[in-house]
Amino acid sequence: MQLQDDRGNWREELQMSDADLRKKSDQVAQERRRLGLEGLVGRLQAVIINTEPQLQQAAAEELMRYTGLEYWGAFQDSDQRTIILKTPASPGMPSALFHSADFLIRSRLQGENPFRLINFAPKSQDLPGTRLETFVFETRDIDRYVAIQQSRGIRFLTGDVQDFGNYSFIQTEPSAFTGNSCGFLQWTGERAEKGNYLAKNSDPVDLKLFKPNLEHLKNIGWLDHAATRVKAQERDAAILEFMNLTNYSFDFAIYVQNLNSITSVARLSSHDFAMVFTSGIAPYVSDEASGPTEKFIQNYGTRVHHIAFQTEEIDDTFQALKSDGMKFLIELVGSPEEGLKQTFTEGSKNTLLVTEYIHRYGAFDGFFTKSNVTLLTAATGKQ
Repeated sequence: MQLQDDRGNWREELQMSDADLRKKSDQVAQERRRLGLEGLVGRLQAVIINTEPQLQQAAAEELMRYTGLEYWGAFQDSDQRTIILKTPASPGMPSALFHSADFLIRSRLQGENPFRLINFAPKSQDLPGTRLETFVFETRDIDRYVAIQQSRGIRFLTGDVQDFGNYSFIQTEPSAFTGNSCGFLQWTGERAEKGNYLAKNSDPVDLKLFKPNLEHLKNIGWLDHAATRVKAQERDAAILEFMNLTNYSFDFAIYVQNLNSITSVARLSSHDFAMVFTSGIAPYVSDEASGPTEKFIQNYGTRVHHIAFQTEEIDDTFQALKSDGMKFLIELVGSPEEGLKQTFTEGSKNTLLVTEYIHRYGAFDGFFTKSNVTLLTAATGKQ
């Protein structure tokens, strides 16, 4: 797609682009139903963030200090150490509707890193083991799911489903379009303890991590969405790939022409974690001409750019976070009249992730607004 000055040409071309994606999305959904994949994969259960070993504890402490996440334990085997963080139930929100993914902060102690080459970009190469690597979804029949996907040529990091005692698990190879992996987990046995990730060949580790007793942290709730930066020419392929692996569907896209950026949203339901893909409209030419989204990819590679947490009392919480040392790329944007408020932090030195805080007001029935997306996208140019 070429950038054009004439607004009529812009409008026609953009509508044609999404029309083609919607047609292909419908085809993916039909194929999922035909193969028996529809309904086999459910909600996001966890995200896996890998860090350098020397930064792992600092990454967990940072997340506990600036979000609602709490420490639930840690375990270690010969290859890796994992810290488990969870979000407690949000006040006034039914847990059956608003489920928050668990966070597994992991660090490799030995062995190959299948994400390593993806992480070598100018501003990420000093942290070759650091990225949000995997989105883990629950499935009710992991063996059936894997058999169907392998028959379609989907490749997994392990040939077979792994048995960890309390659950079975497998994950895809890193995507050529996003650098992300999708994991699939089935809690096993009649007495399976959901949320217990301690593997049968692992040992508990007592790291004595403590959450700060800060009142404003109670306002920060579930993981609302995560946004991955993908190249302009691979935007459709990235979304369709994700749909082929999960039960998500393409919902809508917001185009910001003057910043050469598209924000595309895939949804499972209106109450579940959303997956966001941000790309250029046209492929990268230069930092100056191509805008902040494509510039980010040149600097950091394709990867998850930010994780967003639903936040109550967002004005007071924002001020409290600033007072506690959090640095932001932008002030709060939006208003109750517009339906939502949002902000971005600076990128973490421990995880390379930006944190978003977002609040949607009661009468707002949308997901984003174009004005907010424009301001937030522009702010990422500071990275």
